[in-house]
Amino acid sequence: MLPIRDKKSGRDKAARQENLAFELKFFEGIARRDPEFIEALQILGDAYTESGQWEKGLKIDEQLAKLCPDNPLVFYNLACSYSLLKRVDEAFSALSEAVKRGYDDARWLSKDPDLDNLRHDNRFETIRKNLSHKQ
Repeated sequence: MLPIRDKKSGRDKAARQENLAFELKFFEGIARRDPEFIEALQILGDAYTESGQWEKGLKIDEQLAKLCPDNPLVFYNLACSYSLLKRVDEAFSALSEAVKRGYDDARWLSKDPDLDNLRHDNRFETIRKNLSHKQ
């Protein structure tokens, strides 16, 4: 599993945008050559999401869910992509699958901005409470 990248580094916004553009081009090329290179797909999906290309990020997350059907973080990220696109029922389905596969970080779930579109729904609080009781 790849480490979480620190997005609060001292780099300015223009430099981050330049780096993001490079990542997108670089990892798109890798994904074209090897569509099952999981680590490259994870980075590419993150880059699409960070750059606001949520439909493309969703396609990557759906591909990763097929390649890594037992990975709870893959399904958590899939839930985030659906949420960003306001596909609420699909987001809850993916989030439930993430929990079923072992996702257990109630603290992050409670504050993840990618899931803001789910917070108004009672299903969100039910999932959050169930995770909190497991910890």
